[in-house]
This record gives sequence, structure tokens and C-alpha cells, in this order.
Amino acid sequence: MDFRTLRYFVTVAQELNFTKAAAKLQMSQPPLSNAIRDMENDLGVSLFVRGKRHLQLTDAGRLLLQRATQILELGEKTRSDMEAYGKELTGRLFLGSVDGRAQFLAAGWITGFREEYPKVTFDLTNGSSDDVIDRLYKGLADLAIVAAPYDTEHLEGFAVGREPWVAIMSKDHPLAKKEGNTVTLKEISRENLIIPQRKSRIESIDRWFREIGTEINTVCTLSNYQDAVAMAHHNAGICIFPKTTDTPSPEIVAKTIISPAKFAEYYLVYPKDRPLENLPSVFVEFVKDMIEESGEKENSSYRIPEGADIL
Repeated sequence: MDFRTLRYFVTVAQELNFTKAAAKLQMSQPPLSNAIRDMENDLGVSLFVRGKRHLQLTDAGRLLLQRATQILELGEKTRSDMEAYGKELTGRLFLGSVDGRAQFLAAGWITGFREEYPKVTFDLTNGSSDDVIDRLYKGLADLAIVAAPYDTEHLEGFAVGREPWVAIMSKDHPLAKKEGNTVTLKEISRENLIIPQRKSRIESIDRWFREIGTEINTVCTLSNYQDAVAMAHHNAGICIFPKTTDTPSPEIVAKTIISPAKFAEYYLVYPKDRPLENLPSVFVEFVKDMIEESGEKENSSYRIPEGADIL
């Protein structure tokens, strides 16, 4: 039983007349009748009740008509999808991204992807995890890069990168002048602290401080890395933020927080209830290949302190 024979059967089942079906298929009647008879012999069932003037479908024939129609439709869709993959990929991908290292990950992916698919364009929007996930749910973004934790019940995703949590401070702060590129959680617990405003982040950081038997002294919350840099620059407090990239100003210093150390992990996510279209699907596979080739998931560009766990 192949696609051609299934088309023969469906046409006969629709016309319930071999002569009309043969004319529609642009073939003679005897080969069509023989093909249907061979199908019945192969399946071991009668598909039609043959009368003198017309045909009727048996119960087995009605079931096969339903299944054959589905199979032929799926075959056509598969052919169409394969042809689309064979053509030059075009379109616009809408990608949401949280502030931080995620933007640098996205920039690398976009550069590599456009080398292979130069006709694809991108719309990159950044904000807090809650902001970009909201855009994802509303259909305003195809994919989003968010920081863990995220809604695993409604979102599908995979890890794409990680970075340590750091203390960002003015270069004039006493801890900035201390030798070394690390600072303990206990040392900064005595300071005015500025932290991300995402609720899950506040709760996680609060638990982090409770691990060493102290409470966090929060003077400000924020959602943007540039805001963290500005606050630290003016010595408004010490900002607790994922490392993101090299310190963008000579006026500030970023030191990895240890004892205990934590790291932030980023995920590329998309809704579980909305099948990925061709372009987003190709992009997701491209990112997975890049991660596998570069070892991004296991080997971040930044050294994660030994024993650190996700925050």
C-alpha cells in the first residue's frame, strides 16, 4: 500500500463509481479496478460492496477512507515543509531578551545565523524576564531568552549560558580597593544593597543571605543593568547583579561574590501550546548546534566559582 494506491482508493470512495473515478484519475478502468482488488487482497478485507450500478463502502472501507485522507494530507504537508526547507530562508524573527549576558548571547547567534541565512532579519526587544515572557504569551515575540527560574508548565526551553553573580561598586568603595577579584557575601551584607526587582529574584537573594544567617539591607531595586552601573558609579550602594560582561566604566568595579557563590542561568524559551513555525524552529536548532559546538552550556565565558549553584 503506497501513496498512489491510496489516492486511487480515495478517488473511488468519493465517486463510488469505477468509471467516473478512472476518468478523474485520467487512467483506464481495468488497471484501477485491479489496483483496488490488489489492495483488498493485501489488507485481507473487502473495501466495497459491488452492486450492478454503484459501489458502497464497507465498514473497513469507511475506516480506510478516513485514515487514507489523513495520510495523504500529512504527505502533502510534509512535502510542502521539505520544499520550504530547500528554499532560501526568509522572514523576520522576533526575539525577546532579558538584560545581562542574554543580549551578548543573542548577538552572537544573530551574527552566525545571518551568515547562513542572509535574508532573515531580526527584531530584538529587551527587558525584565517578566516583560519578555509577557510579550511571548501575547504573540509579540517568537522566542525569548530569560533567566531562571521560569514557568516550565507553560514554556519549553533549554539552557544557553550562565554567569556568576557579582557585586558592582564604585572604584572608590573600600571593598573595590581590596586586593583580589572576589568578595564574600558576608562582607557586602553590611552595605547598602541594590538588587533586581523581579519577585523571584528578591526571594532568591533573601534566601542567599539567610544561608549565612543575616538579612539583606536593600535600599533600591531595579531591572536594568545600565541602571545598576549608574547607581554603582555614584556610590549609591553595591549592586548585586549577574556579571553580564566586562565592566563598562573605569569608574566602577565588579567582583565575583563567593562564600557561598551563585550563578545565573539563561534559557531560550517558547510557549508549549504554540508550535514553532519554520523560521523560529530553524533558529532554535541553530542555537542548539552552536551550544553543542562551543560548549557554552558547560563552559561559560566567565569562570563559575567551584561549588556555585544556580540563583
